[in-house]
Amino acid sequence: MYSEKVMDHFQHPRNVGEIENASGVGTVGNAKCGDIMRMYLDIDDDGIIRDCKFKTFGCGAAVATSSMATELVMGKTIQEALEVTNKAVMEALDGLPPVKVHCSLLAEEAIHAALWDYAEKHGIKIEGLEKPKSDISEEEEEEDY
Repeated sequence: MYSEKVMDHFQHPRNVGEIENASGVGTVGNAKCGDIMRMYLDIDDDGIIRDCKFKTFGCGAAVATSSMATELVMGKTIQEALEVTNKAVMEALDGLPPVKVHCSLLAEEAIHAALWDYAEKHGIKIEGLEKPKSDISEEEEEEDY
């Protein structure tokens, strides 16, 4: 059901924790499944992500996608991090079961939310970045909560 990479990132997640005085912090969730993901970014003066950590409350796939997302953005520029999609996270993990694709969407949105927070704190606009949703469950399902 899960690839070896998913299992490895679930059992041995990378970059778990918080960054004190982070440049940007983004928190997103999915009300439908109960997953909550918080991403911390440390961005230097040149716009390079020097450190990235996460805290995730959720299933194994949510932990694995968070872990992989931190690895994919570390050392990247803000613009490169913005281009890390849920598809890239899934491919890096050698795929996810269809019912767990939403976890990769959470990882993408968490990166965007942290970048949004960074932009707000620094009074800048990041080209191509839209205000992230705090809940990624489908619109019609949001009305139920």
